[in-house]
Formats: sequence, structure tokens, C-alpha cells
Amino acid sequence: MDKAANRDIQVNEVPEHTVEIITNSGEGAQKCAQIFGQTCAKMGNGVWTVEIIPAEIEPPHHTVTSTSGNIIRFGTEKITNWGDQSKLAIAFNDQVLLSRHRLDSLRDDCIILLEAAWEKSEDEELRRMYDEAMEEMSSKNYRFILVPYEEEALKIVDNPNHGKNMVALGLLAEIYQRDLSIIERQIAHIFRFKPAKVSEKNIELVKAGIAWARENLEFRFHIESRPFDEQRIVMNGNQAAALGSIAAGMELCAMYPITPATSVSHELAEVIENYGGIVHQAEDEIAAAGVAIGASYAGKVALTVTSGPGMALKTEFLALAIMVETPLVVLNVQRGGPSTGLPTKVEQSDLLSSIYGQPGDAPRVVMAPRTIEECFHAMVTARRIAETFRMVVIVLTDANLATGVQQFTRPELDVRWQQGAVDQSPVPEGLRPYDWDLETGLSKRIIPGMLGGQHTVTGLAHDEESLVSYHPSSNELGMKMRSRKLAVFQSTLMPPEIHGDEEGDLLVVGWGSTEGAIVDAVDRARAEGHSVSTCQLTFLSPLEPGLKELFSRFKQVMTVEINYSDTPGDPYINEDSRRFGQLAWLLRAHTLVDIDCWTSCPGQPLRPRDIYHNIMAKLEPTEEGVAA
Repeated sequence: MDKAANRDIQVNEVPEHTVEIITNSGEGAQKCAQIFGQTCAKMGNGVWTVEIIPAEIEPPHHTVTSTSGNIIRFGTEKITNWGDQSKLAIAFNDQVLLSRHRLDSLRDDCIILLEAAWEKSEDEELRRMYDEAMEEMSSKNYRFILVPYEEEALKIVDNPNHGKNMVALGLLAEIYQRDLSIIERQIAHIFRFKPAKVSEKNIELVKAGIAWARENLEFRFHIESRPFDEQRIVMNGNQAAALGSIAAGMELCAMYPITPATSVSHELAEVIENYGGIVHQAEDEIAAAGVAIGASYAGKVALTVTSGPGMALKTEFLALAIMVETPLVVLNVQRGGPSTGLPTKVEQSDLLSSIYGQPGDAPRVVMAPRTIEECFHAMVTARRIAETFRMVVIVLTDANLATGVQQFTRPELDVRWQQGAVDQSPVPEGLRPYDWDLETGLSKRIIPGMLGGQHTVTGLAHDEESLVSYHPSSNELGMKMRSRKLAVFQSTLMPPEIHGDEEGDLLVVGWGSTEGAIVDAVDRARAEGHSVSTCQLTFLSPLEPGLKELFSRFKQVMTVEINYSDTPGDPYINEDSRRFGQLAWLLRAHTLVDIDCWTSCPGQPLRPRDIYHNIMAKLEPTEEGVAA
């Protein structure tokens, strides 16, 4: 154990650091990390955060399953992912720390600022657990420093669980030389709806942590900050999607609460009424989809928000929207599955169900933002597509984007994002409700009440008059027109951009939130002289054009995804039985190219190092095969 006092302080210049704050659920790690991450971003550092949230609502304290917290990676340059391992950890007990150790989340030389109370606890069982945990972790070269978080908090507040997180924030502020005035403003903002004394107490706790660090810690880290010339904002993906919905002119969001999508509605509920919109919490996911479709049919701009299990319940209503060609935007914040699966963990397993998840042939647009910034702009794009082509547009984010925090350039609002009101002028005589343009599949959108637009809407097969028709030619024409729109939309897309050379030995293809980690891994391989490039797909249905020609310029193509695929060589796994990652499956079918995949579904974002190891295994196969 190491306790420093009155020593010369060593300041280490580093380009970046990754910090973990881990506690029992309910002890304020999220709030501490939120303030610290925001402070770093406002000082001009690149930032990416990842939440650690237990699946249980109230897990038992002081257990490995109760681990709650946050990972903050910040540096001088732009940060696009959570990195490989943490270099410093704040842990409020030994068991939450043990859980991170078992996940190999901590560097071998990680500095661990561990709560001091457990080493000499009066509870014999807690001391035993502590000793066993320390013994298990002794295989690493962790540097342990015992910190009396609770003791310091009790000097200021009656309940240490309501204060030690701010003491920890003070330690971080001193270790990384953070601007206290920014921290104070962040605290005031978070507690703005509470009495002023609440903020004052929290600031006092932070200062106590700073004082303890000055007295007891001999090391500091300096990470250069570069204040931005342009205005920047700091937020997570759900906040960005919510604000993007408002910027797009969304008038109604209908949803039923579901992790990790719920906070989208919370963000919208605070401000959307100021812009003439409402948030409707329906009695279930099915009703939420129905309300959104009904609002859109009436001419409003409607959105429904959900996650995987809720998406499954919306299936029939989404198929109705496709059949009657009612515009609708669906935001699916993916989580682990199947069934209720991993409610608080990340996965990319809803791709194929989003594209093909309705009965019959039901074409729709599916897109996946790659960054937190793109979560904002994706909602604007989704609205334009939905209304232009009278289609369902599904936006696939995930828990990594939803809860991660990043700063980006403040968007300059454009009035064109909101388009104009739906044309409700009298319907020309003779115009049919589905008077499809035979080249584009498009038809005029008729809103209830429009003069001359009387017609019956049905989810059954129908003809141009919107009359139920089972005639073969009517069904074929409806199918063709709904599909034709998808082809017309694809004609507006550009081939994906390549990061790296335009040809080479290996192309790594990803989608959604994996971009940052993939690019880091590819750059490591390229720095070693390997001919590796990458591209990240945003549109999955329809796929971006030119993929077959692009793939032909590389000797090998491999997808990287957060979903499941079989590993060659596993029991019973052969060419006939192997399941591929979902994007790999889709691209193989679309291009007829022999695309391989590396996938992992650990419930957490992919690490650049793991992607790098699998890139190397693909380039230089070994007897052991693909790296773990």
C-alpha cells in the first residue's frame, strides 16, 4: 500500500488517460463522471465516456454484480471510443474493483484509489472478502492507494453515500489539474432545481477531495487542453437524438419507457412543448406505434422511440405504415438480446430484424449513425427521407452511443431541416390516393380532410384507388411501387468513404458506433506497415452503392460487429453450419463476395486492441486461428 505525504509532486505529461469511477449502484458514480467528463470537454479536451450500469434495478451492495460507474477517456486530440484499458481507477469497495479486474478492464500498472474503510472493517465477512479480492488481484502490478472517501465525506454530510462521489471528484480535479470554476458551474447546473445549499455542500465536498489529494498524493498528470475557436456542445447520443428531433420539426414523440431509450423522451419532455410538440407516453409499445402512425396520417411529423423488445411489439403497426405509405421515423436504441437480454449493455443485433422484421415484403430505410454528433443529424435526415418517400425510416443507435458523452461542433440550425407543411390544397379531380408514378413509385400524400381526397385506408392489399384488391396485377403493382421508392432513394446515395488506401490486403467494414474503435485499430496496423483500410456504412437498407466494386479492390474483406457469429473450428461448425455476423450476412448476400467477419458480444463496446489482434490474425493466420 502506498500513502504519500509531503513529497515533491511529480507531474507526468501524457497525451490522454482513461479513468474509471466504480461504485455500488446508487452511490453517485454517474454524477461524478458526468461532471468530470463535462469539465474536461469544456476545457478543450477530447472526451468519450462509457457507462457501467448493472442490469438489476437494486442489486445487492458490495458484490461484483452491483458494479455501477463510468469510464472517461480524455486527451489532447479528438477521442472517438473508450480505448483499451483504464490507467486510473476510483473504487468505493473491493468487490466492484474485482469485477473490473476480471473483465481485464484495468492496465497492469493501473493506479487504484481504493476506499480505505474495508481493509480494517469490523465486519469479519467484509474483511475476508477484501483479503480474497486483494489476493486475486495480486497477479497484476496495480498501484493501490487507500483513500478515506467516507471519512472525508462524513466531515461535511451525514450520509457518506451522498457525498463521497464529490470527494472523489475533488481527487480527480487535483490529479488532472481541472478548472474548479467549471466544476462549480456544472454542479450548480445539475442541482439547479434544488435549494442552493445542496450545490454549496457538493462544492465543499469537492474542495475536501482536492485538499486530501494535495496532502497525500505525490503525482499529477498534465493533459494539454486546446480551447476551441468554434462553439462546442457536450452531450450523449440520446440527448443528441432528442435535440435533432426538435431541429427536424418533430411534432410528436410516442413511446413506452424502455432501457436504454427512455432518456430520449426525458430530454424531449423538457423542451419540446416550447416548439409546439408533445411527448406521449402510451400504455405499451404497440399503442405508442399506433399513436405515432395516427399522428403522421393526420399530417403531423411523428416519431416513436424504443429498444429491441419494444421494436418486436411494434412490428405489426410498422408493417401497416409501410402498406398505407404513411411516413414514420423510428429510433431503435439497441441493447443486448434476445428477449429482455442485457437491458443496460450494448449490442448490434437488431440489424436484420430492422430490415426484414415484418411479415411479407415490407421495404423500409434503415440507417445507423456512427457518432454522437451523427445521432443529431440522423434525425433530421430520417424525417426528410420519411416524408419525401412516404416510408418508414428506422434509425439504429445503441447503448454505446446512447449513454456515451462526446463534444462536437455546435450545429448551425437550418430552416430547411423542418421542410414545409404538408400540401393540403384541394386534390385534383381524378387523382387517385395511390396514383403511383410508375418510374419512381411516388404518389401524393393525402391528409384527412383535404377537399376531394376522400378515400378508405386499409392494411389489406389494395389498388391505386385504395380499395381492397386481391387481383394478382394489383398486388404485383403495389409491391413494385413500394420497392421502387427504395431504389430511387439509393440512387441519391454515395459510395462509402475509405479510411486508408483505396486498395490493399484487407478491408474492415463496420456499421454504427464501432467506427472509432475500428479506425484506431486499423491505424495501429497501418503504422506497422500493413495494407489495411476501413469503411463504415451508415445506410443498411438500401445499402450504399458500389460495394461490390469496392470490395474487389481488396484481397480480403472482413466485418467487425457487436453481435454473434460462429468461430470456424468450433464443435459442429463448418462451411454449411457457420452463422455470420449480421452485416457480413447481408453483404455476402448482396455482393456475392466471400466476406468474413469478426464479431463479439461482450455487452460492452469493442476495444481497439481486440479489433487490432483480429486484423493481424486475418493478415497473418496462425495455428491458433483468430485471436480472442
